Amino acid sequence: MNHRGLRVAKAMARIVLSTFGSLGDLHPMLALAIELRGRGHEIVINTLEVYREKIDTLGFEFYPLRPDVNPEEDRELAREIMDAKGGTEKLLREILLPNVRPMFDDLMKAVEGADLLISGEVVFPAASVVEKTGIKWITNSLAPASFLSAHDPAVPPTAQWFRHFRFLGATFHGAMFSIIKRVVNTWFEPYRKFRHELGLSENHNPLFDGKYSDLLHLAMFSKVLGKPQPDWHSPTLQTGFCFYDGQNDLGKMPEELTEFLDAGEPPIVFTLGSAAVLDARDFFEESAKAARLVHRRAVLLYGVFNEPPKIVENGKRKTESGKQNQPEIVAFDYAPYSQIFPRAACVVHQAGVGTTAQVLRAGVPHLIMPYSHDQPDNAARCERLGVARVISREKYNGETAAKQLRELLSDSSYKSNAVEAGKTVKAEHGTKMACDAIEDILKEKLR
Repeated sequence: MNHRGLRVAKAMARIVLSTFGSLGDLHPMLALAIELRGRGHEIVINTLEVYREKIDTLGFEFYPLRPDVNPEEDRELAREIMDAKGGTEKLLREILLPNVRPMFDDLMKAVEGADLLISGEVVFPAASVVEKTGIKWITNSLAPASFLSAHDPAVPPTAQWFRHFRFLGATFHGAMFSIIKRVVNTWFEPYRKFRHELGLSENHNPLFDGKYSDLLHLAMFSKVLGKPQPDWHSPTLQTGFCFYDGQNDLGKMPEELTEFLDAGEPPIVFTLGSAAVLDARDFFEESAKAARLVHRRAVLLYGVFNEPPKIVENGKRKTESGKQNQPEIVAFDYAPYSQIFPRAACVVHQAGVGTTAQVLRAGVPHLIMPYSHDQPDNAARCERLGVARVISREKYNGETAAKQLRELLSDSSYKSNAVEAGKTVKAEHGTKMACDAIEDILKEKLR
């Protein structure tokens, strides 16, 4: 490190990290927060009230961000948000846009006295806060779908068949995305009214071109999932994934699960991440059936806010090894993905980008059952990479999942492709690269 870099590392900045969403949205920010704190900076986390205990446990200063939604308590809301056809529209039109002014007020409080704001994808008032305060601003995207690139088209959750039309090229996809933008832009009248009340230009859309910082945008995902494209915002730095999975706060590896992993062949791990798991329906029961049909050991990670699946008795765990010709199946509410996925034969999941990142790093095959938002696109990318097979939510049951698993586990190319992808992900060091770039932005202020 040169002398200037040494001075920057020792100088302390107050940095606000603001994000709205599931743990998949929060955890990459926490990865940045932990690294930046280790470099001597003062960190503020601005996010949903439901995460206060997690943030307090980590020792960060916390400011709540409205709207104060808690899908863990409102299961109908969780189901509606994760719906492939209407989930994104529900999130935007009924939750975020009607609350843009409270979000702005909360974020203004959080950035008071701060040197830098780093905001996540749907913190819509961030640009307005920057215009009002002049604070330095860095933005990020966690998945390739965020860029709506005509050269690397995303798969919309409402039209998952779109993945079959990549061959039509950038001109076609650019026209299609222009139509989508025009339609979605009609939803943003509450945002334009909010901007007008602040005395700011109404010609601004925080979901599309207006969501990027002119100083730096971080593409915090691996190049194995999506590479830079000519129509990405500039300046954008692709860092690779930024990993955190709860081991420093409330999440510990169950001892019984470690014992189970040590006792036999690698199991199939079934999980739905932190958001889709709130609308699990019969996923875990059907997954247990699939494991029996393929005669493989299995781990069901059913979520801390759910009741154990029906296969489970006497609390967290039931083994089925006592039944003739039946594999052992265990269920736990939680396990750190970084510890369990590398020990899996494959992982069955929903393709949230946080879960997908952990499976890619683990170097194991995927069977993916996407719900909404960026999940169908992440699933299609893993399928094209040759590390995954994809099954729709509507078609998922014990028999159809077993058929996919047999093909996935019998074809060695999925494993070899997954191992190669894992090597790339591990070599990227996303958190370090992102934090190096963040400190470069801070240099002028910290000098």
